[in-house]
Amino acid sequence: MSADDKWWFNLRTQKVEQGLGDPNSERLGPYASEDEAAGVLERMRARNEAWDSEKPDESSDET
Repeated sequence: MSADDKWWFNLRTQKVEQGLGDPNSERLGPYASEDEAAGVLERMRARNEAWDSEKPDESSDET
């Protein structure tokens, strides 16, 4: 798969794009498919929520 075949989620435009585009510092990817790139923000939110639920409650006094 060449760079032109890969998909990215552009953080600046909030759109999926294929191939060369904005600098990688402004994009997430590369992804193998358009659908995979389009769903990246939802997957990130779900992972963050899962990680947050695993953290100990910082307001408790367990010292």
